[in-house]
Amino acid sequence: MKVNLNVKRFDPESDGSTRFQQYDIDMPENSTVLDALIHVREYVDATLALRCSCRSAICGSCAMRVDHRARLACKTKVTDIVSDEGQEITIEPMGNMPVIKDLITDMEVHWSKVRQVVPYLRPTGPPPEREYIVSNEAMLDVAGAVNCIQCGACVSDCPVLEIDKSFIAPAALAKAYRFTGDPRDGTKKERLEMLSNVEGGIWDCTRCNMCVEVCPKDVRPMDRIMQLREQAVAAGVKTNTGVRHGTSFANSVRRLGRLDEMRLFPESVGMFAVPRLLKELPGAFRMLWSKRLMMWTHAIPFAHKPIPGIKHVRRIYDQARSEKKEHSK
Repeated sequence: MKVNLNVKRFDPESDGSTRFQQYDIDMPENSTVLDALIHVREYVDATLALRCSCRSAICGSCAMRVDHRARLACKTKVTDIVSDEGQEITIEPMGNMPVIKDLITDMEVHWSKVRQVVPYLRPTGPPPEREYIVSNEAMLDVAGAVNCIQCGACVSDCPVLEIDKSFIAPAALAKAYRFTGDPRDGTKKERLEMLSNVEGGIWDCTRCNMCVEVCPKDVRPMDRIMQLREQAVAAGVKTNTGVRHGTSFANSVRRLGRLDEMRLFPESVGMFAVPRLLKELPGAFRMLWSKRLMMWTHAIPFAHKPIPGIKHVRRIYDQARSEKKEHSK
């Protein structure tokens, strides 16, 4: 079949600009995107730079964006991307990472995040007299996180990291869950405090689900981040913006049946966080101007009235809270 590749090129030794280059090649119908790229490099254009190794979706080396989404090139068949012969396939390097050349990115962004979560066991107390045997139940709980091959696909497509470079990123946070869920580690509370209070920690995830969609090994990083949040709250790590935000949100829904945006921010960051409040004022004024805040939709600012039928909202809310408490016992 005819395969039309539209590859993004970048050569640091040239003028530093990027461009797209077309390659029209003939490939077997069972070819992967990596097969097509290797064919180009070996028979068409030896200057094309890409990274690959195992060709079996194990090493994670060939992660790149195929049709604007991070994928493993060795796991992605050409026919999974295009339905008709000759359709264009756009191939780009991973996002959120500096490009070294063509499709090769500098993974230091990813690895620096992994190092930040201290990716090794830290047992406390005297050494055990014999090998510590972990129960099957405990290992099943962290098995999903262990499946991560560190390909960086979730880091590439994380919209939070694109905006906030301090965000620890999905792969590293999933790795952190692998250790907070391991009974051999003796620093669970310390880990959860760091992940909750550090800038760019677990509470900065917006739950967009993108990392779950692009992960080639079904690690489901976002789910691991949500589990880290649950672990932190259960461990009593609650004096942070994330927990206060959730509490304010829930209280607002029970009180009014809707979100009171004028109270959400100060209750989240704390009334004494003056520098943070001043920093966010321009954004608040822009929201007021666009009527995104509900201040102008009421006769008396800051005195929002509950919605009609608020008693039903409160009944559902109280029932859900009661069921959650029973479940946690």
